[in-house]
Amino acid sequence: MQAKPCHVLPTDFPSPIKLPRFHRIPSPAKIKIPRVASISTPDSTSHGPGRTALETVDDSVAAFWDYQFLFVSQRSETAEAETLRVIDGAIPSDFPSGTYYLTGPGLFADDHGSTVHPLDGHGYLRAFRIDGVSREVKFMARYVKTEAQVEEHDPETNSWRFTHRGPFSVLKGGKRLGNVKVMKNVANTSVLRWGGKLLCLWEGGDPYEIEPGTLDTTGRFDMIDGCDSLMDNRSNCGDPWDIAAGLLKPILHGVFKMPPKRLLSHYKIDAKSHRLITTSCNAEDMLLPRSNFTFYEYDENFKLLQRQEFSIPDHLMIHDWAFTDTHYILFANRIKLDVIGSMAAVCGLSPMISALSVNPSKSTSPIYLLPRFPGKSSSNRNWRVPVEAPSSMWLLHVGNAYEAKDVNGNLQIQIHASICSYQWFNFKKLFGYDWQNNKLDPSIMNVKEGGDELLPRLVQVYINLDADGTCQKSSVEPLNQWSKTTDFPVTNPDFSGNKNKYVYAASSSGSRQTLPHFPFDTVVKLDLSDKSIHTWTVGARRFIGEPIFVSNGGEEDDGYLLVVEYAVAIQSCYLVILNPKRIGKADALVARLEVPKHLNFPLGFHGFWAKDI
Repeated sequence: MQAKPCHVLPTDFPSPIKLPRFHRIPSPAKIKIPRVASISTPDSTSHGPGRTALETVDDSVAAFWDYQFLFVSQRSETAEAETLRVIDGAIPSDFPSGTYYLTGPGLFADDHGSTVHPLDGHGYLRAFRIDGVSREVKFMARYVKTEAQVEEHDPETNSWRFTHRGPFSVLKGGKRLGNVKVMKNVANTSVLRWGGKLLCLWEGGDPYEIEPGTLDTTGRFDMIDGCDSLMDNRSNCGDPWDIAAGLLKPILHGVFKMPPKRLLSHYKIDAKSHRLITTSCNAEDMLLPRSNFTFYEYDENFKLLQRQEFSIPDHLMIHDWAFTDTHYILFANRIKLDVIGSMAAVCGLSPMISALSVNPSKSTSPIYLLPRFPGKSSSNRNWRVPVEAPSSMWLLHVGNAYEAKDVNGNLQIQIHASICSYQWFNFKKLFGYDWQNNKLDPSIMNVKEGGDELLPRLVQVYINLDADGTCQKSSVEPLNQWSKTTDFPVTNPDFSGNKNKYVYAASSSGSRQTLPHFPFDTVVKLDLSDKSIHTWTVGARRFIGEPIFVSNGGEEDDGYLLVVEYAVAIQSCYLVILNPKRIGKADALVARLEVPKHLNFPLGFHGFWAKDI
């Protein structure tokens, strides 16, 4: 298959500026007319390495367009790998051979007037194959051929017609009222290579298996291994919520095609035991004041080693979670049913996610410590009783967690994570999506007042349990007192589940007047031993995604960091290699490689480094 022309927004705009569907600019009365007519034509004047005069523009119009260009649909795919051009530095001689996989949404608008929320965008898998011997990087990108993608895409004409609503979107040019195609599995959230299989995961269904060499989609992969039926065969014992669940299951599965259990997109790899850990929740729990979570552990050959189910008497929405040697850890992101929103959602007037809203009724955050190996636990602690952390927080992502036991049997658990405020988090407005006027509003992700307290930030959670499992103390503190907006915390994967010294994350320098918090433009390295903070910033009108650590063995920061750079002003993407030991120094950049312009791609979500065996 040959690469097809890239479907992007125009780069030289007439006056007045007009924006296609989904990207409408604010009214002229509210913005300043740009000084530069084109936001993509490079200027020959030097403004630093690889920089242009264009990239020094910082006003409300430039900020608006920069934000839009992060979510531009890319219709091109590459069946043949393309060698990336090195424009700064060089691939280091000790870089291990392997592939960096990055997934995320690739398509946001169809050819019939409909647009979708970024979370409902079809999965677009990018693969950077790094050869440590030849020191070359080859790039491929393909859409994950999910059932929804096959139905909505015509490969002959490369045209699209959205037929699935998706949980977060409202169709303008498609069927709205009576459209039960809600669970649009787009396989766009995370990617995993394990047990010889390459998988793209989504939050609400089976992952899709991908052929690593070609990125062809093989089909659905049942990670739950047929265990769904165990829950369905239980007797409901007269419990009213079991009865309600029994009534909801045939509706959700038969009408809305929801699987009995929804596999979450975040997984964990236990570096000590070489196990893959995943979790699922029951579909009907979205509508009931209780939550059922099932944890699965697999060996290196994808053999299921154990399965445990926990029923929690609270209405929760979990995206990410943590584990230690003896516990699974769930932060209780509390939600509630929105009756009015449900009515609008069923009628197709608002996204289906409108049926739910956050529940900030508690001043604390319940944290559930679920026994990972119940038969081996010496504690009599009742896991149904949560630890109440002294802060109301909505958990976004976990970097790492670990535990240590002293000679008296007291257990200390530490968790490094990104959290945000219930007052800011809104299902319907994530990424600034507004289904009513088809635009992305960057102000949603860049609130002015109280931004440091409302928006994503890094914290360290301490939990101290005595020998009987009674919580003696819990605390929530800013990680190294770093207060800037930050997300996507990562560590060296070799230290997953172990005590770690370093945390890396995507953050913001705060240098943009209109985009002070998001998109991110900085990699931050936090040294937990001496509380120091080191940063590397990509530069003006350039942004980054999630950093990924590539381990070289040895010390914890022996290796490299990979991150994608989005130079939105000139509509280019780069793969950047950083030296973790040099973050904060002038020579932190090891190499920068350019993705061909016709393959410039939108913002990715989560990635995975797969080292050659």
